[in-house]
Amino acid sequence: MTASGDAVDDPALRKSQEHRAIGVACGAHALHDGYTDLIYVMLPIWQAEFGLGFAVLGAMKSVFSGVLAGFQIPSGYLAERYGTPLVLALGTALAGIGYCLAGLSQGFPLLLAALFVGGLGASTQHPLASSLIAHAFSGKRSLKALGTYNCAGDIGKRGVPVAASLLFLVLSWREAVALLGSLGVLAAVAIYILIPRLRDQPAAPAKKDAVAGGARPVRSYGFPLLLSVGIIDSATRMAFLTFLPFVLTAKGAGIQTIGVALTLVFAGGAVGKLVCAFIGARIGAVATVWLTEAITAIAIVAILPLSLEGALILLPVVGIALNGTSSVLYGSVPELVAPDKRQRAFGIFYTGTIGAGAVSPFIYGLLGDAFGITTALLVVAAVVLLTLPITLVLRPALRNLAAT
Repeated sequence: MTASGDAVDDPALRKSQEHRAIGVACGAHALHDGYTDLIYVMLPIWQAEFGLGFAVLGAMKSVFSGVLAGFQIPSGYLAERYGTPLVLALGTALAGIGYCLAGLSQGFPLLLAALFVGGLGASTQHPLASSLIAHAFSGKRSLKALGTYNCAGDIGKRGVPVAASLLFLVLSWREAVALLGSLGVLAAVAIYILIPRLRDQPAAPAKKDAVAGGARPVRSYGFPLLLSVGIIDSATRMAFLTFLPFVLTAKGAGIQTIGVALTLVFAGGAVGKLVCAFIGARIGAVATVWLTEAITAIAIVAILPLSLEGALILLPVVGIALNGTSSVLYGSVPELVAPDKRQRAFGIFYTGTIGAGAVSPFIYGLLGDAFGITTALLVVAAVVLLTLPITLVLRPALRNLAAT
């Protein structure tokens, strides 16, 4: 992280910096993820207001998500050059301005531009806020802090759309989204003022493989392997969530029951993101990934023959395992890259996982069309198990994280 300031030796000051770091990161995550999911609430309103077709609505969501994913790596580079405080604050302001522009839009072109601006601003949050926490905390404490940060995003995903729905009772949709967008601009000012200016830590010496005669640094292959686990995990999560309603419909579920089912999965997921981070700090990242991914695979297979009632009982457990892995994976990134490369590493990691989540429903959908949803989900469960041998290879690289 490029920032000013000297190393902090005062425990009280260091504690204050940690509190500010996690407060800023969690607040930014909640707001940005809330903005991202607010689009789902707005799409029906924009369809009615502007007479848009479903293809156009889908393209609008793709513009926001595509810009968000595509500019995460450049955001990391910008932060290395200009500093995390400035880039994260500007990104938050842009995300808010995007919704302010949406409130002013009189047609599709300006609305599309607003979503582009919003996605551009939102692209800064994941890599920079994650890196901020990784700089403020270390070892097991970093894993726990990143789990808390990860959970904050889920709170924002629920909170901002609910806030918008309440505002619609007293304001027009234009006034409501402009008000919510203005909060982003105010939050940007708060972020810039409150974010701690942490000095880069010196890069640790590269760890060596234990293989005889091998002088290759573990970090040279550790991060790509971790990214591959993250890609499989994200692809599994999005594919399962996409096809779950169809599995439940085949069991006799109606629309309201499907809504309850998804709520159970999401609630379990929010808990899992927090709890699994603490479990990872206790038993180690590799053991936790084995636990969560094994439970995910077993639970997906178990849901298929269960009755509707049995599936609903199991869904919170699925949510915990399905989402909990992500906290352990994000929390392991700082262990595998040099401190001054964390922004771009988080940018690459989030880009890869978000991209995999976007593509996987289509790929597994082709499989479902050819062989049925049951077969597609069985393949999803089998692919999850590929993460287990990969994490074993990762064990030497993550040994310090488990021992810290």
